[in-house]
Amino acid sequence: MATYRLGVVGAGTMGAGIALVCARKGHHVSLLDANQTALEKAMSYIQSVLLRDEEKGKISGQQKEAIFQSIHPVQEIGQLAECDIVIEAVSERLDLKKSIFRSLTEICRTDALLLTNTSSLSITEIAGGLPHPERILGLHFFNPAPVMPLVEVIRGKKSGEKEIECVYQFAKDLGKVPVLANDTPGFIVNRVARPFYNEALRILGDRVASVEQIDQIMKLAGGFKMGPFELQDLIGIDVNFAVTESVYSSFFHEGRFRPSRLQQRMVQAGTIGRKSGEGYYDYNN
Repeated sequence: MATYRLGVVGAGTMGAGIALVCARKGHHVSLLDANQTALEKAMSYIQSVLLRDEEKGKISGQQKEAIFQSIHPVQEIGQLAECDIVIEAVSERLDLKKSIFRSLTEICRTDALLLTNTSSLSITEIAGGLPHPERILGLHFFNPAPVMPLVEVIRGKKSGEKEIECVYQFAKDLGKVPVLANDTPGFIVNRVARPFYNEALRILGDRVASVEQIDQIMKLAGGFKMGPFELQDLIGIDVNFAVTESVYSSFFHEGRFRPSRLQQRMVQAGTIGRKSGEGYYDYNN
């Protein structure tokens, strides 16, 4: 298995998880974030996961230290210039992602793969107007990235076949199960998942059942490991709402994808799930 110099842009939940996934497989990772606090929080999370792995006997103390030392927090995008692969994992804002990719195309080698972890935004639009769009693809991990096996490898309109094969193999070498997807709104998983969340929110809004009842029914009768509200709290209600908005807009406001006002209000209130301590459930206690 080839080892790469990797860059991960964004030290939030997904960025930290992706950095850990890559470091576990022997890659050297530069984890980029302009926010020093975010970097410190990410490194603390990575250290806690590795410590737990050591306590469970999954890795030795030496392995734990080697993995941790292979992740380097950085704050300047120019420090990613020599990376073979860069994975962007910032929030779901098209303008922000386009700005990052514009900078990456200016500083990175022309043969470096530039990948976005977007949940639903168009790869084609992110790559639009940039040089060498053949090396710009989607590589969508699922939360929590160190645990979830599935990744979507998404081809934009101008993504190269050689580059697609390379990214697909890279995902397999990470121990993931990659699936190829075309550049359509929500790709595969998030398009399928919209009715799961949206109908649950409609049932709640119509006062047919409570959050707890809906989650229990889906687990007991539907066989799901988590109900739709538990899952939103885990992913982040803000992330979930942003994806729904993106899919709704991209499908020209098709009614079945319409976002929920209830979900919108929770985002406005900052009650966005586990990461804020409160969402549909209270995590402070």
